[in-house]
Amino acid sequence: MTFLPGLSKPTPPTTVVWDSSLTAYNFGLGHPMSPVRLDLTARLAGSLGLLDLEHVRVEAPGVASDVELKAVHSAEFVDAVRRVSADPTVPDEAHGLGTEDDPAFEGMHEAAARLAGGSLLAASAILDGTALHAVNFAGGMHHAARGKASGFCIYNDAALAIQKLLDGGITRVAYIDVDAHHGDGTESIFWDDPRVLTISMHESGLTLFPGTGFADQTGGPGAQGSAVNVSLPAGTGDAGWLRAFHAIVPQLVAAFDPEVIVSQHGCDSHRLDPLTHLNISVDGQREAATAIGQLAERHCQGRWIATGGGGYNITGVVPRSWSHLIAIAAGRPVPLNTRVPEDWRTYVNEKFGADTPALMGDDVELWWRSWEVGFDPNDAIDRTVMATRKAVFPFYGLDPWYD
Repeated sequence: MTFLPGLSKPTPPTTVVWDSSLTAYNFGLGHPMSPVRLDLTARLAGSLGLLDLEHVRVEAPGVASDVELKAVHSAEFVDAVRRVSADPTVPDEAHGLGTEDDPAFEGMHEAAARLAGGSLLAASAILDGTALHAVNFAGGMHHAARGKASGFCIYNDAALAIQKLLDGGITRVAYIDVDAHHGDGTESIFWDDPRVLTISMHESGLTLFPGTGFADQTGGPGAQGSAVNVSLPAGTGDAGWLRAFHAIVPQLVAAFDPEVIVSQHGCDSHRLDPLTHLNISVDGQREAATAIGQLAERHCQGRWIATGGGGYNITGVVPRSWSHLIAIAAGRPVPLNTRVPEDWRTYVNEKFGADTPALMGDDVELWWRSWEVGFDPNDAIDRTVMATRKAVFPFYGLDPWYD
């Protein structure tokens, strides 16, 4: 077990959703969404000692029932998933099932519903007070819409968790999505619901799937300003990404005043991810997770549900990024200069023939310009930030130029 510093700090009761049965969400060999990334995350978090902390409870999820799934998905869609799950030879492309992104496989319904059950478990833990923080790194299926699978996502577990919180008496939920891809499914499900603020920071739809998520997409007629999109140019690095985050997210979360934050931490924004074009480090992803946890502490009495999401560099990036997420949620941040445990590196090398990083960070210098120092109209990232601020800030009585 690796020594974790800072043991005198407060220890928020934390639920980590995990069981090896979650790896049944498997689209097959060659598909980018490999379940290996989940197993390796759990193994690394275990080697770091995170899952053995007294205040951390590891819980296995159940399979979400059809009634639970229909809280955000149409009955027709759930029935379609069940049909294709029972007979994968008969796809249903109208519902996004049996496509190149979402190949059909036997047991697909149960596997996807178990991922959903993990985020429902997290929401229950927040509602009943057994946890202040909850992490379902197997979740974050943010492309799934009310009636259609999309982008490797069958059931939208994050949306289900949000709806369960609302049904449990929570009046306002902020959803923060830092995946490289636009969180279109979650946004669409709550498009007309002013109780849910969805913020998505992603690579521009001009260069990346799903081709949506621009600044002028701000919510339905009864919920204008409830959808926030930060559409960043390809190639954006840590400094620009964190500048954009801190220029938009804290201000809107403060104005919205949520009772719970639900976040999606797809780590496909990393510079080594094979499917995207951003240039973020594990250090930057860790910084974003830290900032989101601080927002929950400041505005939500600490109540925070964090999910995984995308991430396709399955040995070198995903396990480190999500282990940092677990550590931050548990109130035991792992320093970036911590050595990756040798037992874990040996396992990965012997099992997959892959050499993994020696440190938990990427050894970069994190620095970003505060928005308060001024706006540069010649900077593409600043233009992106200003487009979002101009589109949304006035709905909250905020000045897009100064707040």
